[in-house]
Amino acid sequence: MFIALRSVADGVVATELDAEAQRVRMSVIRPTELAEWVAKRESARPRWVWADTARWYPDLLAAGVRVDRALDLRLCRRILRASAFSASTAVATSELDGWDALVRIGATGRGDASTPLFELEPPMADDDPVVELRRQRAAIDASERPGPLQLLLAAESVGALTAAEMTFAGLPWNRDEHEKLLETVLGPRPVSGRPARLEEKLAEIRQLLGDPTLNPDSPADLLAGLQRAGLAVTSTRSWELTHVQHPAIPPLLEYKKMARLLTANGWNWLDEWVRDGRFRPVYVPGGVVTGRWASDGGGALQLPKQVRSAVVADPGWTFVVADAAQLEPRVLAAISGDSAMAEAGQASDMYEGMVARGAVETREQAKYGMLGAIYGGTTGESARVLPLIERAFPRALAFVEEAARAGERGEVVSTWLGRGSPAGAKAGYDETASDDQRRQQRSDAAAWGRFTRNFVVQGSAAEWALCWIGSLRRKLWDLGGGDSGDAALESRPHLVFFLHDELIVHTPVELADQVATALRDAARDAGRLMFGAAPVEFAVTVSTAARYSDAG
Repeated sequence: MFIALRSVADGVVATELDAEAQRVRMSVIRPTELAEWVAKRESARPRWVWADTARWYPDLLAAGVRVDRALDLRLCRRILRASAFSASTAVATSELDGWDALVRIGATGRGDASTPLFELEPPMADDDPVVELRRQRAAIDASERPGPLQLLLAAESVGALTAAEMTFAGLPWNRDEHEKLLETVLGPRPVSGRPARLEEKLAEIRQLLGDPTLNPDSPADLLAGLQRAGLAVTSTRSWELTHVQHPAIPPLLEYKKMARLLTANGWNWLDEWVRDGRFRPVYVPGGVVTGRWASDGGGALQLPKQVRSAVVADPGWTFVVADAAQLEPRVLAAISGDSAMAEAGQASDMYEGMVARGAVETREQAKYGMLGAIYGGTTGESARVLPLIERAFPRALAFVEEAARAGERGEVVSTWLGRGSPAGAKAGYDETASDDQRRQQRSDAAAWGRFTRNFVVQGSAAEWALCWIGSLRRKLWDLGGGDSGDAALESRPHLVFFLHDELIVHTPVELADQVATALRDAARDAGRLMFGAAPVEFAVTVSTAARYSDAG
């Protein structure tokens, strides 16, 4: 059963539909009564249908209502619009409309439908979700691979539910620990200007460079100052400065590290993003073209190790932290059907498995070789080891090579479940182009080929991660008593952090072992769901710690 929700002037229209998306009944509900109405119907496990999870779900969560399943129609529309599997359907070939506009998510975690992703005329309206649901189901049915595409839409939608739940529950954060860290590194919080330790470091840099007005916070001013001091540098990036021999460089690198902490996770960040002992970032599911998540505030996807000591579980609770080991190489083995690589992946450490098979001599070679294969490394250690990887795993290398060539031809490539890449510029012969223009065209095509080579692997890995989240989310709910339990979401084991291939669950201590088992079982579920009986193991390393920085 589906239940579609739509805002109207006098409330919310709820349309109940059968499995064939035929209308059964329609109700008009007052906004103040919506949460109770949804809660009563949730026991029947309907699939809720709405325009944007970010717009509908936070208010339900705030009212204590958690839903198990939903379809985010605008996220689904974006996938169907770009997928090669549905390229010939009406959804993909029609003119842009309101369903192509994605809401932007503000600091509250709630969507703002007034700022569409595309500038549309007329302005975006909350059109009938029932019509759009039928349109999308027709597109899936008419697509080249309905099964994978339907799984992708479901996974993307459950990711949106999870993102809203993680913002709502928040990541436990100890403000005192964070402030202690800042004072240790930067000195006391200043009323204005730079903290004391930054000022001390700045004075040292200026003295060593003989430049009393140098401003290291301005890349242009810093570059000019370094060049005035006789240093042959072309940028102020730390990786370049580390190779420069001068007494001012070590304190300058320290200054840059301290300044990054102040800017990214300093006192202002703490004031804005940590409330009631919780860090509540805004996640953007599918915010990256490969399907990876992005962040629309708080910098959740760039949480540096330096501040992780402030991530402290509640009394009587702990964190269970799981990391999918060598996820992208394992995914490559599955999507390419390379049995030799899959066999190497039977080891808990896939790189060691490659060494055991005799593909390379050391784990480091295996790692660099796979980076070269997936990201198109053409220089350094990756390029040197790549021929060894190609001989050992020819099907895997042929798979990414074909993706690269397709990108160079300007074609769309697809992830395993059907997310489509943007189309690149086709590299072709133009008799009117100059030699320099032709070289630039070839360079652009090669760069796009490296992107599509990576896209098919990284995007498929992102899909596996969504399936992992979806399976785990349900297992955690059941550990807390399932639908029959009366404990709120945040009072049960629940997800509090996600970063590409890493998950953190906040759980009562007595359930930690069961949560660890659920994380491993969910990883196996995700592998079977996506790849069936393919002989690929998705190893997950799990550790338990009351402080994120102590997780192994």
